Amino acid sequence: MLLAVDVGNSNITLGAFERERLVATFRMTTNLPRTSDEYGTEIRGLLANNGISPNAIDSAIFSSVVPDIMHSLTSAVIKYFNVTPILVEPGITTGLSIATENPRQLGADRIVDAVGAYELYGGPVIVIDFGTATTFDLVDGNGVFLAGVISPGIRVSAKALSQGTAKLPEIEIKKPASILGRETISSIQAGLVYGQIGQTEYIVEHMKQEADLAGIKVVATGGLGKIIAKETKSIDIYDATLTLQGMRFIYERQKKGQADGGK
Repeated sequence: MLLAVDVGNSNITLGAFERERLVATFRMTTNLPRTSDEYGTEIRGLLANNGISPNAIDSAIFSSVVPDIMHSLTSAVIKYFNVTPILVEPGITTGLSIATENPRQLGADRIVDAVGAYELYGGPVIVIDFGTATTFDLVDGNGVFLAGVISPGIRVSAKALSQGTAKLPEIEIKKPASILGRETISSIQAGLVYGQIGQTEYIVEHMKQEADLAGIKVVATGGLGKIIAKETKSIDIYDATLTLQGMRFIYERQKKGQADGGK
């Protein structure tokens, strides 16, 4: 069984795959310091609580945008599962060609999202990840990663409002009943949610215009992506597990390459 671990700025998302089937997903907080023993015992516990024997894990793949925790996390998987994980990093075979000016600067999260969207839905495709940052990435019909856009995520914007102003509170991020906010909380919610919808529609429209590729699909993922996807026709597909699926495709490509190289 494959353990896929996506380390984001806010959360660590883990998925257990039985071949192509995603059996379970669960999350941990990224910014809580842990030792390798703490990571190991917590991951084993999460697997067991989801009805998965920790001893069934025989392979692992990591994607991370938080380098500081990787030593402890990698050591945990080696120690508690006797597995050395594959890391999504520059030079790994993904099946995509990276045509940006500096491919080594491209974050692992954006790579796995692009792989997942291209493999599952084909190209050309714009993949949007509503995470700590909101990213928009374009892959053409031949699997070439062409370009992308990065903007502050909706939670980052909400946090900036509460921390950068004296009187604006932290709020639950949800779509208010009306864009016409009649008190502070619904006014902030309207600005955040409708602002993200408008940004999404504008960026997607202009990416399509400048790319000038026929039949571009738009695939979204990320924790808050479902809220936005429901409110705009600019998004064709919302896939909550896209990142984990992209990691699975990359893992399978590595194993195939090892098998082919051993012939």
